[in-house]
Amino acid sequence: MPPEAAPKLQHLEETRRPPEDPIVNADSGAASAELGLVAAAGDAAAVASGDLAEPAELGGRVKLPQAARGRIFELAVYGATGAFIAIVAGLFIELLTNSWPSISTFGLSFLWTSQWNPVTDQFGALPFIYGTIVSSAIAILLASISGVMAGAFLAEFSPIRLAEPLSFVIELLAAVPSVVYGLWGLFVLGPVMRDSVEPVLQRYFGFLPIFSGTIYGVGMLTAGVILAIMIVPTVTAISRDVMRAVPDSQREAIWALGATRWQGFKMVVLPIARPGIFAACILALGRALGETIATTMVIGNRPAIAASLFAPGYTISSVIANEFTEATTQVYLSALIELGLLLFVISVIVNGLARLLLWTIFRPMES
Repeated sequence: MPPEAAPKLQHLEETRRPPEDPIVNADSGAASAELGLVAAAGDAAAVASGDLAEPAELGGRVKLPQAARGRIFELAVYGATGAFIAIVAGLFIELLTNSWPSISTFGLSFLWTSQWNPVTDQFGALPFIYGTIVSSAIAILLASISGVMAGAFLAEFSPIRLAEPLSFVIELLAAVPSVVYGLWGLFVLGPVMRDSVEPVLQRYFGFLPIFSGTIYGVGMLTAGVILAIMIVPTVTAISRDVMRAVPDSQREAIWALGATRWQGFKMVVLPIARPGIFAACILALGRALGETIATTMVIGNRPAIAASLFAPGYTISSVIANEFTEATTQVYLSALIELGLLLFVISVIVNGLARLLLWTIFRPMES
């Protein structure tokens, strides 16, 4: 065959070949893809159920089946939760066991007796309960107001260039050791309260029992102020983050209706962020209830109950820190441990009441 005839013969064979049906080809391709998807789904279901294991080696490492890994993670979660419950229960049992001599000696009268005399082994916890509750109440009242306002400013009204440095400074205050706050309160805040703040309060509000009496500079009010300074970074930081978490679409919607920035904050941001702000205050209150060193330095450490906030007082954590090493008798040591048990119970009750209040307030809103 001449060479020039080969291309013509090839062209003739191609023209005689029947054309392919695109519909048939599409159907066959779709069927193949469907079979592939069915096979892949079957393999995935087998892997999920544990019938079919994944490749034993992937990148040089042996991998467990998906079902086994999920089971291990589930056991780890249950174990962590159980360990937490066991720690709390063990702490309560240990405190109850070691305080049993005091409980059997004084009974429930330990809660409302004011006498604290280690010489005669007569102990009552009422002055310490009173000092703990009053100082913590002053602290959370001051810290909640100033902390929420500061968080609102940082989240809604402050320029970014100013908000970032201020946020850093506020979070830095939360890292300062309590002994530093105590020294500052003893040498700086105490004289300021004695010479400037408390005389003014007594001059204008001295007709009230809480602002009457002798001014010492150290007392319940000073302890409450130093506690407020210590816990306000917690309230501010959490409130700021909660307010920033409110979707921008909510703000834009109220602004589109003609509301100002303040009206948008009051009508949209604050109601949505209220549960988080409440949780921040409860978290800060928990720290105030258990604070020891700073409170011990500025509260005066006198086991007495006085109506005036200027008078010295005592807290549960302060008396434990001051007298635990001096306890020489079994009843004395047991009474101090019972104070620790009492502080534990007070913290649980406060958190429980806070959660109950939160549930009571916000359940109607959710329904």
